[in-house]
Amino acid sequence: MVAKRGAGEPAVIKKYANRRLYNTASSSYVTLDHLCQLVKDGTDFVVYDAKSGDDITRTVLAQIILEEESRGQGLLRVPFLRQLIGYYGDVLETVVPRYLELSFEALARHREELSRSFDGAFGGGQTLNQFEAIGRRNMEMFEQAMRAFNPAAALPENRAEAPPADRAEAPAADNELAELKREIEALRSRLDALAGH
Repeated sequence: MVAKRGAGEPAVIKKYANRRLYNTASSSYVTLDHLCQLVKDGTDFVVYDAKSGDDITRTVLAQIILEEESRGQGLLRVPFLRQLIGYYGDVLETVVPRYLELSFEALARHREELSRSFDGAFGGGQTLNQFEAIGRRNMEMFEQAMRAFNPAAALPENRAEAPPADRAEAPAADNELAELKREIEALRSRLDALAGH
């Protein structure tokens, strides 16, 4: 008999060797589509391998994303996927997840406002341009943060090898780098606060 989950506890899904998924909260077999809908409804769940007991939630969520992508939903563009893959094993590997979480939290906060704008008096085209501008700015900030974390970019010998025109702009670049470092420290503080540190 499965113990009933308490209020606020995630539903427990068990995945069996035959790839079937069993929702212990509803005592029924479910599909990836069903789990996708649970996510959209804001229902929290964890997935365990029925044999080993390992938590495989992340793997199952990734499978849901692959299913959605294969249907042509296309949220994950090829350039983004290439960049994301490039960070595996990179020195910044631990920074990227927290940055993405923060970005998605900001997007979630503005989601309702953006939805209203799409249906509002300005029309979808203008709102889409605003949304794309927000996305571009987020990517610019991310790229600037990544460059600031790259110690090789700040080495004096790298700047000395730059063409004369670049050397003339070095003081401005140093100021920009210092500003980026301040922004990153502020971002780290916010991330630590969100993580409960």
